[in-house]
Amino acid sequence: MRGLEEVEKDLDFWGFMSYGHHGVVHTPIGDVNIKTLIMTWLVMALIALVTFVATRKMKVDKPGTMQVIIEEIFTALRGLVYENIDYRKGAGLVLLIFTLFIFLLFSNLLGLIPTMMSPTADINTTLGLALTVFILVHILGLRFQGKKYFKHYFEPYPVFLPLHLIEELSKPLTLSFRLYGNIYAGEVLVAVLLGMMTLIVNMLGGFVFTVVWLSFSIFVSCIQALIFTMLTIAYISQKVAEDH
Repeated sequence: MRGLEEVEKDLDFWGFMSYGHHGVVHTPIGDVNIKTLIMTWLVMALIALVTFVATRKMKVDKPGTMQVIIEEIFTALRGLVYENIDYRKGAGLVLLIFTLFIFLLFSNLLGLIPTMMSPTADINTTLGLALTVFILVHILGLRFQGKKYFKHYFEPYPVFLPLHLIEELSKPLTLSFRLYGNIYAGEVLVAVLLGMMTLIVNMLGGFVFTVVWLSFSIFVSCIQALIFTMLTIAYISQKVAEDH
């Protein structure tokens, strides 16, 4: 059985670790993880390619497989938005929610490919996404509620203001760490399984454990993308509701 560091070096096919310590480069604006940066751009390129292939020859009578998949995902997410947010307020958010979910899904799944990495296995990515959602939620709250938006922070009494602020600040933290923890743990366990490969191949006829774990990881990746997206919808719906 090989150690985790040895497996990580074997998986460093693209030479990311040669850039500073574990691929982290010091820049004037802060530390940058080269691997996370490149993988994020790769995810965006894959999304652009998949959506282009799915929509370049759209048909109503005989839609292609990719078109059907994209349409079903879009329809399901649109339904979630309209179930929680008034149509007039939620119509402009459907594409944003769809983009967020697709980006999270592709990011989560990318790390299951050997030598690749999930951008969401980096806390900087998940925290950045969570802070973006946090800022968006309050901007929408101010847009639809106006000055009365701040009223609920002082209810039922002004003394509860610190508690409301702690609750608000905890949302981006829990949102980011939940996603990061699940995806990072999945990548670590995949590396552990690769290190145990000589043991696994002699048990239950081959790669049974690996296949089972990868299948579970795909399930977790989809669920985590959905949870992050649903929480985003829930946070927005709370802030834009008329009785908020």
